[in-house]
Amino acid sequence: MEHDGRVDEPGKRTLRRSLLAMRSSLPDDDVRASGRALAARALELPELARARTVAAYVSVGSEPGTGALLDALRARGARVLLPALLPDNDLDWGEYAGSGSLTEVRHGGRMALFEPSGARLGPDAVTGADVVLLPGLAVDARGMRLGRGGGSYDRVLARLERAGAHPRLVVLLYDWEVVARVPEEEHDRPVHAVVTPSGVRRLTGG
Repeated sequence: MEHDGRVDEPGKRTLRRSLLAMRSSLPDDDVRASGRALAARALELPELARARTVAAYVSVGSEPGTGALLDALRARGARVLLPALLPDNDLDWGEYAGSGSLTEVRHGGRMALFEPSGARLGPDAVTGADVVLLPGLAVDARGMRLGRGGGSYDRVLARLERAGAHPRLVVLLYDWEVVARVPEEEHDRPVHAVVTPSGVRRLTGG
């Protein structure tokens, strides 16, 4: 699977398929319950308590749910930025103003995404975030994250690095997705913490 002109190593493809199959088998009630628990655990993070701007995302399908967390962050007074997928798989950003501010968008044959319907702020808006909440499929103790393979968040992390921005990087996962080791490639960047429905885990360097 290619992303940003690269090809994933076979170990990533195999792990990705396995984890996606496990997610797809989850009952809807479990997905919803996990989302509520995830929000409660994430709100315990001191970084989120202090954050003025949080870059987040809207969960889709059987991803760990983010809806409750987005609303709680906004209720705390944080500015919440959400991504909008660009044709080249890069991400633009817009501000979250409640569930009514989201628009369902289908990009080609992919699963529909929920994106901010307001003004676009540009791909560099993420560099002003204090915390970036990242989707993923797995993470290991070193903080190496396995994404879906599209490369969008590889671009985000590279953009942060070029800008000299150092937000806290937090990945949101199910408990079983904290694994012994994620296959690593040269462009991969570690995250600082993982939040699962059962708690928060600081990772190497976090």
